[in-house]
Amino acid sequence: MFELTDIHIHRNGRQILDINHLQLDTQSFTLLLGHNGSGKSTLLNLLARQTLPDQGIIRFNHRPLHQLKQRQLAREIAYLPQHLPEAPGLTVRELVRLGRFPWRGLLGRYTVEDDRIICHSMQQTGVAEFADMLVDQLSGGERQRAWIAMLLAQESPLLILDEPTAALDLAHQYELLSLLKNLHQEHNRGVILVLHDINLALRFASQVIALKAGKPVFQGDISEFANQQSLSELFNIDIELLEHNGHKVAIVC
Repeated sequence: MFELTDIHIHRNGRQILDINHLQLDTQSFTLLLGHNGSGKSTLLNLLARQTLPDQGIIRFNHRPLHQLKQRQLAREIAYLPQHLPEAPGLTVRELVRLGRFPWRGLLGRYTVEDDRIICHSMQQTGVAEFADMLVDQLSGGERQRAWIAMLLAQESPLLILDEPTAALDLAHQYELLSLLKNLHQEHNRGVILVLHDINLALRFASQVIALKAGKPVFQGDISEFANQQSLSELFNIDIELLEHNGHKVAIVC
């Protein structure tokens, strides 16, 4: 469980995030939804301890988040940023192997079980065929999936992902979100992510936190938010919802 209290962030005299109190269930499949500049990525960076608030405190499982040591944090939370880091000279296998670092450290001996987890993570994300290729030689979508394989190898109970489908084609978007949903439902992995595609959100998320101008305006089951009025007000555009094969589909009027 995350608990955020009196969180305020300002940049260049502008309020980026303003949260009086917010609780996030780290065992759910939660989507952060909102227009560009609404504070979604900033909130995600706070949860992953990539940035610190100007004011306020964040607790993770009743402990101040800033008190966790880095390896301890990595055992609890796996984070994928919106802009992927460079991986010069690393093969896909070597990149995915880094996911085991929180459990083995620099000098720890890697086991047969580590190798199994690494191989399985590459298979799950469809990058096993690229195992011996350099990460920098992959396409954008292949590189994205290689980094996600590294996150899976980390075996943290919570995955935090900022727009993980941005570089993927439509088929791989659905494959990735289906994988994340399966990890959540079958393996009890919590997922918190940002998506810009409303229809992907409607299809896969179970919980939603809607942000507008840096403030939470809704938190709860996505079925309660998936209506024309709520979505239209959040994005400042007329959105209509249609039923298609048992799923709601959003279109701009």
